Amino acid sequence: MQNGEGGFTLLEVIVACAIFFMAAFAILGVVTQGLAAARAMQVKEPDIGMAIVASGICLSNTLRSGSYQGDFEDLFPDMYKGYSWMIDLHLVGSNGLWGADVALIKNAGKKGVGEQTTRILLHANQADPTEQPEASIFNIPREQ
Repeated sequence: MQNGEGGFTLLEVIVACAIFFMAAFAILGVVTQGLAAARAMQVKEPDIGMAIVASGICLSNTLRSGSYQGDFEDLFPDMYKGYSWMIDLHLVGSNGLWGADVALIKNAGKKGVGEQTTRILLHANQADPTEQPEASIFNIPREQ
């Protein structure tokens, strides 16, 4: 029946809504899968380089021999629970070359206790004149 006014029938409106919602839910599914994949790729464990940054030794050009340790919970609350770091600094050469033994320690957790270690060399322009270099990093006996 036509009475001179143009418009859509109820059936046409229902079909258009069904097509719209099918497309909307398909797009929503793709977005949800993308977010889940991004969440799975997030780093859940700190790496050894973060221990070096956390210690602050890379931010200073004046170093002192000794052992330093800390907890990632102080810097990244609720992000890296159960992780701590330890750095042992020692003077290697009289020219300001320092050795740092870096350890990233995982305390008890799902996968147990673990530790990653590395050794790095640093150069500091200002060193304590009373410090004596350790040649052990190169396995060279020190002259007496």
